[in-house]
Amino acid sequence: MTNRQAAIEIIKRLHRKGFHALLAGGCVRDMLLGRRAKDYDVATEAQPKDVIRLFRRTLKVGAQFGVVIVLFENQQVEVATFRTESGYDDGRHPGSVRFSNAAEDAARRDFTINGMFYDPLEKRVVDYVGGQADLKGRIVRTIGKPAERFGEDYLRMLRAVRFSTQLGFEIEPATWSAIGANAGKIANISGERIAIELEGILAHPSRAAGASMLFESGLAEVTFPGLAGEQSNCAVAVLGQLRKKVDFPLALACLFAGCETEFAMRSCQVLKLSRNQTKHTKFLLTNRGRLLNERMSMAELKKILAEPYFRDLYEFQRAIQKAEGDGRKSIAALLSLRKRIKALGDVELQPKPLLSGHDLIRLGAVPGPGLGQLAEELYVAQLEGTLQTPEQAEQWALKWLQKHKTIES
Repeated sequence: MTNRQAAIEIIKRLHRKGFHALLAGGCVRDMLLGRRAKDYDVATEAQPKDVIRLFRRTLKVGAQFGVVIVLFENQQVEVATFRTESGYDDGRHPGSVRFSNAAEDAARRDFTINGMFYDPLEKRVVDYVGGQADLKGRIVRTIGKPAERFGEDYLRMLRAVRFSTQLGFEIEPATWSAIGANAGKIANISGERIAIELEGILAHPSRAAGASMLFESGLAEVTFPGLAGEQSNCAVAVLGQLRKKVDFPLALACLFAGCETEFAMRSCQVLKLSRNQTKHTKFLLTNRGRLLNERMSMAELKKILAEPYFRDLYEFQRAIQKAEGDGRKSIAALLSLRKRIKALGDVELQPKPLLSGHDLIRLGAVPGPGLGQLAEELYVAQLEGTLQTPEQAEQWALKWLQKHKTIES
């Protein structure tokens, strides 16, 4: 059973028990746009206690706000009671909730395109807020006064940019003006929630347009103080040169393409990225320019090819070069690098060392920094192809030890 089918079955059961129920929000928008919805939400006049009574398996995590998760077959469906909300003192959570009807429930939602309902039993759209007209006009517009909607939840400003980016819609002038006027308040939202919206913007193929809106509105500089001016122009240009499908760390690195790595990583702390995302982003920023070295040794080439983020580093550098230069000439060094990589064929990039640490100690190496240096230089010689057998490696190591013993004495 799909999530949509589960939601409709839930609506049918609610109807049989005398409760009005509809599909609500983003799934209605996506259905009207011919897009596949991520999940299907249900809005109903039934109160949480009624929903819990009618369905055997439920999660009551948001029951006090009128929201119950119904576990139906193998799906989870959010079932929310029609409600109005008030008292948003923290710019995120309502101070009070009052159960109401569908029209009032629609009026509390963020944007007109997200405020529609759909009755799957009568197969009709229920639209109290002009969402169908704005879908047709390709417009992102708040329901009611923009300042009030954003005052209820500051994250809605970023959501407006995300919807505009992902749908290719224009943000209605009054809504856009209110984003600029209230951009400073985005600092009150948790970094994790900001990161989710930024990923939706920057990982999308229209990321350059989204980034332009982030900078023009002031949302980017409030989130990342100091990221402005020429750095913002660089960010938009580099983002515009990326391939269509990229992950968040690569897009984030492009956002900071015109910045020092230390500044970028310090700025990204607000997003509370995972350890892997942080490592990924830092690797890309730290290794900018490295692939342009046409005199790169074979050992260095093999080492960087073996890095898990090499493909993204190549894409990052390619985007930087294309943003800065013109056409094929700007990526000449990268094209040369590709030829070298292709010539390697199926060569093993991370072969097992010809000699272990114990082997080197047996040959006379002393545990400590010197042993580490010997092991590193020996491995580089192996990667270069200078050494191909353990016997060759032993002779090389003995000469190295003799040379360094002479230097030390």
